[in-house]
Amino acid sequence: MPEWVRERGIGETRLALLDDETILAARILPDDMLLAGTRLSARLAAVAPRPLARLDDGSEVLLRSRPAGVTEGGRFDLEIVRPKFPGLEPWKRALGRPATDTSPTSDAPAARDLVFPGGSDVLGRAGWDELLEQAASGRVAFDGGELLIALTPAMTVIDVDGWLPGAELAVRAAAAAGAAIRRLDLQGSIGIDFPSTPGKEIRQRVAETLDHALGNEAFERTAVNGFGFLQLVRPRRRASLIELAHDRAGFAARAALRRAAREGHGPATLVVHPRVEALLAARPDWLEALARQRGGAIALRAKPGVAISDLDVEPA
Repeated sequence: MPEWVRERGIGETRLALLDDETILAARILPDDMLLAGTRLSARLAAVAPRPLARLDDGSEVLLRSRPAGVTEGGRFDLEIVRPKFPGLEPWKRALGRPATDTSPTSDAPAARDLVFPGGSDVLGRAGWDELLEQAASGRVAFDGGELLIALTPAMTVIDVDGWLPGAELAVRAAAAAGAAIRRLDLQGSIGIDFPSTPGKEIRQRVAETLDHALGNEAFERTAVNGFGFLQLVRPRRRASLIELAHDRAGFAARAALRRAAREGHGPATLVVHPRVEALLAARPDWLEALARQRGGAIALRAKPGVAISDLDVEPA
């Protein structure tokens, strides 16, 4: 039976829904990202043209409604409904609402905590590194073709490429797209550009195949139109893995820390891309956490010309 597992790493928490050693769904929750359901104290910064709250760290949160009885400058408790997402529109703020006495709107699954970095590499055996590569590249191969996933300001777009006849390619791509949407935690508005397939019957089969691949996930979708395009919408609660990978240095740095924690013990030098080296050098708390995990001091060395995801761990 599929089971959610949780791995608490440095700078992020990783969640995966596993069926044996297959990742059916995944989430990455960065420590410095406000999650939906988080409750905070804030000040009402503005009431027009739209209510705006300011947190104690200076960041701003758009509000769905004005807190009752609170004037500008007054304090109140708010609940994060949607975090600020990395990606193509970094100026967009988080979305919140005045907190109530009801339970927060968290959708965190009940999960079994994994021992990290000790114990067996449950996520690694299930293909975690391959999943990160798919998120970073936006490419997901399947039997007969490939999905190309890209962010736009309006939606996440999945393009289908392959060498099979159009109808067969579209059906296989629908199964692959549904699986990728869950594994990469794609949310919000998603457009899928299937090969054009004549006939209502085959277009219906494509849509039904996608529905089956998405399982019990909450979503709404259109039919596949005559040009092969389908749009679906999933609740927008977190940053997808594709969006997180848009911050290339941060995404690669946290992945490097996970690998370094599992590759041996004792002091070591991490040899990484210059952008990753600069980011890690600015986060001594992350390096100190890795030093505790490995049982030895951690040094850094930048290596120009390597891929941003490259990592060499050199024992001291």
